Amino acid sequence: MTFTIIPAIDVRNGSVVRLHQGDYDRQTAYSDSPLDPIRRYAREGASWLHLVDLDAARLGEYSLIPLLKEVCRHTPLKVQTGGGIRTEEDVEAVLGAGAERVVVGTTAVKDSARVVAWLRRFGPDRITLALDTSQDEKGLWRLPVKGWTEATPGTLDDLLLVYADAGLRHLLCTDIARDGMLSGFNLDLYRSLASRFPGLEIQASGGVRDLEDIRAARNAGARAAILGRALLEQRFELPEALRC
Repeated sequence: MTFTIIPAIDVRNGSVVRLHQGDYDRQTAYSDSPLDPIRRYAREGASWLHLVDLDAARLGEYSLIPLLKEVCRHTPLKVQTGGGIRTEEDVEAVLGAGAERVVVGTTAVKDSARVVAWLRRFGPDRITLALDTSQDEKGLWRLPVKGWTEATPGTLDDLLLVYADAGLRHLLCTDIARDGMLSGFNLDLYRSLASRFPGLEIQASGGVRDLEDIRAARNAGARAAILGRALLEQRFELPEALRC
């Protein structure tokens, strides 16, 4: 089974930032030039990049086409990217700019019929569902959207049943409580998803702090690990993670 390390770059107002548990009022800025860490990751051996338009995740209208084109033209990185993907034309534009996969979050939760149609048109290898989830007092995994600012009534399991039946392949799932907290992946969540939906290639995200977390995610059934804050703060080096 292959396991992929995917560095993540979140962009807001043109700068690389990380949000504290998705809170737009609590962010840490790392670089005014997203291309600097992206080029470094490419030099250090990454094969994939996870690129997020945080402004669009909240307000709509994906705005990173120029950056995406630059990355695709001048680095060997394959890019999965999203934020504000609302229409079929958005998907076409991002794929046309060179992305390997389009990441769909809010629309996947609020209009599953539309995204199922995209899966059928573009194919399961061109769409990654990003389902950010938080556990309620009853133990149900809920699905807030729009940069985690808006609650929705459905559950993670119910929605994944719909997408699994439609042929979904790539799922990026983040436990919001762990995102950016350096507290480790929610391994129980990934074990449960891998057991219930064996056809999905799960990308673990949120909370990685060391190399052991990466190994643990792989052993829990994930097929990839998204690395954001830990790489930006150089808690370990990307080549070390790739050797995992």
